[in-house]
Amino acid sequence: MKRERAYVDNRRKEILRTIEEHPEIKAEELAKIFEVSPVTIRRDLQYLEDHQKLVRFYGGASVMKQAEKQMDDTELYKKLIAQYAATLVEDGDTIFINTSSTAIMTLDYITRKNVTAITNNGRAIYNEPREGLNVILTGGELRHPKEAMVGDFAIRNVQPVFAKKSFLGCSGISKELGMTTENANEVNINGLMIANALNDTYLLADHTKIGNNSSFISCAIEEIGNLITDELAPEEELELIREKGVKVHIVKKDD
Repeated sequence: MKRERAYVDNRRKEILRTIEEHPEIKAEELAKIFEVSPVTIRRDLQYLEDHQKLVRFYGGASVMKQAEKQMDDTELYKKLIAQYAATLVEDGDTIFINTSSTAIMTLDYITRKNVTAITNNGRAIYNEPREGLNVILTGGELRHPKEAMVGDFAIRNVQPVFAKKSFLGCSGISKELGMTTENANEVNINGLMIANALNDTYLLADHTKIGNNSSFISCAIEEIGNLITDELAPEEELELIREKGVKVHIVKKDD
């Protein structure tokens, strides 16, 4: 598993170098160079764009200057949060994952066997497939730019499903309003993924989300069992959240 992951990471680094030298190179040409399918190359390009390594445009792509630098604290902590969340997944688990970029990143780090992830995040199709992890898309109306699957069709498909755990991201979390989002269409599905989690719900939120409120409430603070955040989160806000019975997990750079 680690060897396969290292191979994929190395290929993506080489893709960046190739694009830097030849910005107008096509996906089909990259596929030939790296001896993989065009679908795999498009997954790689989507992954690199999602992680702010490059910007795609009609006819090519360009490497972002900041991609050559160490990722900023927020991006680093999102990765650490996703890695920690993945350690909470056990063999045989069925899990919910919503449209959050941090939550979907959890799929990259799951190492347990026979895990099924049910998600309304369309970007799941760009994740590298691997043995032991099954991904089921809810379907529904596709909303850009998040590629969120929403609407009645998605809701009907989630309603009869009960997962062991939920791993959900948000736009903000506070004692007053609980879990909030900027997209009204995601509220009902977020609520279902919380209500239909048989064991635990984990809210994945980096320090920029703590104590902040967005436009639409997905659930009250009392409905959130666990919060995974990072060491830069304001302690006074975390204490207010703990007072509501939420267990707070904190990731650190040196863990």
